[in-house]
Amino acid sequence: MRAQSSATTTSPIAVATPGPERPGFGTLQAALGVVAFSLTFPATAWGLEGFGPWSLVAVRSVLAAVIAGGCLLALRVPLPARRHWAGLAVVGAGVVLGFPLLTTLALETSTTAHAAVVVGLLPLTTALFSALRVGTRPSRTFWIAALAGAAAVLAFTVQQSGGALTTADLYLFAALLVCAAGYTEGGRLARVMPGWQVIGWALVLCLPLTVPVAAFALAREPVQLTAHSVTGLLWVAAGSQFAGLVVWYRGMAAIGIPKASQLQLAQPLLTLVWSVLLLGEHLTVAAPLTAAAVLVCIAVTQRSRG
Repeated sequence: MRAQSSATTTSPIAVATPGPERPGFGTLQAALGVVAFSLTFPATAWGLEGFGPWSLVAVRSVLAAVIAGGCLLALRVPLPARRHWAGLAVVGAGVVLGFPLLTTLALETSTTAHAAVVVGLLPLTTALFSALRVGTRPSRTFWIAALAGAAAVLAFTVQQSGGALTTADLYLFAALLVCAAGYTEGGRLARVMPGWQVIGWALVLCLPLTVPVAAFALAREPVQLTAHSVTGLLWVAAGSQFAGLVVWYRGMAAIGIPKASQLQLAQPLLTLVWSVLLLGEHLTVAAPLTAAAVLVCIAVTQRSRG
């Protein structure tokens, strides 16, 4: 494969930039990404039943990179233009490495309900990063609704965890920052290249680091292959790390980073539902009230103009 330049015309599939999409379809794609992400914490908890944290994160990244690299090779996609590599490195550092590692370390001592505070605050943080990085200026109504939604989700998730802060919080808040940076940069790149190529190249870019880390970690952390651990690993690799990010970045490119990020206000509640079904955790009566508040906030942000 060779570097892509502005004059390259040999591969229409590879070099064409994404065409305009209907906003409704973009919203649907972003929402599908949120559903995929909502399963990440329960799947990670399953994965930790048979893998150490470093093994789980490194192996998931390698597996996702193999899938993405296979797609890139099969379609003969040329290397991105040199000007895009810095942005892809940010995506890799934040979404491929930083967020998975930090949240996995947190989930060793934290419940999925407590960890959901990260994704509860992620929409607001992503909107802030977007305003700083790409110059978006959402309206005042947008910000009020976003702050209200984030406050509702934060209050709910903290209440679910008993109101106590744990040592895992440092991991969670660090994960929040690096993931917001990765989402923002990925959403910007998805405007000039297909969303699946954004995450695909970010995954491939991380292979020189993830392959040796995976080999090192697997040799030193105990591994127990069970139905739960294997299923959790496969989901976080193929679902969360690749497929979910493909539709997520396409959705962000279609409807804008701030509005797409607000769809994630529903993610903590979805995660809690999966936690009940898959992990046996219990919800409180506050769940439907918070869900209603979040849906109102999402509706306001989706209709606001900035």
